[in-house]
Amino acid sequence: MYQVSDQHGKLAVVTGANSGTGKEAAKRLAGAGAHVVLAVRTPAKGEQAREEILAAHPGARVEVRRLDLADLASVRAFVDGLTADGRPLDLLLNNAGVMNVPQRTETVDGFELQLGSNFLGPFALTVQLLPLLLTAPAPRVTTMSSGTANRARIDFDDLQSTREYSPTRAYAQSKLADMLMTLHLADLAAERGWPLLSAGAHPGYTRTNLMTSGPTLNGGRPGFVESLLYKIVPSQGPEQGTEPLLYAATDHAAAPGHYYGPRWGLVGPTRTTQLPRSARDKTVAARLWAEAERLTGVAVPGLTV
Repeated sequence: MYQVSDQHGKLAVVTGANSGTGKEAAKRLAGAGAHVVLAVRTPAKGEQAREEILAAHPGARVEVRRLDLADLASVRAFVDGLTADGRPLDLLLNNAGVMNVPQRTETVDGFELQLGSNFLGPFALTVQLLPLLLTAPAPRVTTMSSGTANRARIDFDDLQSTREYSPTRAYAQSKLADMLMTLHLADLAAERGWPLLSAGAHPGYTRTNLMTSGPTLNGGRPGFVESLLYKIVPSQGPEQGTEPLLYAATDHAAAPGHYYGPRWGLVGPTRTTQLPRSARDKTVAARLWAEAERLTGVAVPGLTV
């Protein structure tokens, strides 16, 4: 098992921390000494996760705060709460997501649900937290993507899937958007001289409720092929699947703009992973970033460090 380095004195925010890879990441960070904020949509589930973490690590510093990435007002309220505390933010782990929603669904802000939850919400969160991140000595933003993004493209003509909706295509596009956000943030940090490390990760085929919660929204159910693949494709538990995200967030060897995943694609120990060509297109990344600013009304502030 990957050993997280000493995190005493650091403040970490983990989104989607009540289950799966988010809970595992929060548990390991708390065990390494970080003060961890469990950023969750349902506080009661967050409290259950907190109790589990404290049972494993008595004396750990873990708190629950509400965050619904499908609601920009919730994102703003979460940021305002951290800002009011005035403490530098060392680590932001963009982990939460939704997968393969069977019917096109919109967020409260009118975004297609997978794009809104997986990309636009994390984008708004990350950008609005930059002032707190840049008061930390060596801040990191790590964002969870997916191997499905390798087959995706950004459809600027139908970004919200209003003309044609495919659950898998919308999910893959949202995860490619996460890759592009990661790379563009790394470029911004380099251009502006920020001490911020932005890196990405993917969990391979990790068994979490992400596989079932999305397909069952609105009364849906996983298709036959999906159900069959869940049973026969090599998979791993959250303990292993979380490690690429933890490596990107804490390892001394992690590098800006790099991408980490399982050694054998679906399972295995962490290694540096080649980004697909679609995620390395800086023109597309800049265009998508500008579009995200327009849609969310959130822009990078004029920061100096």
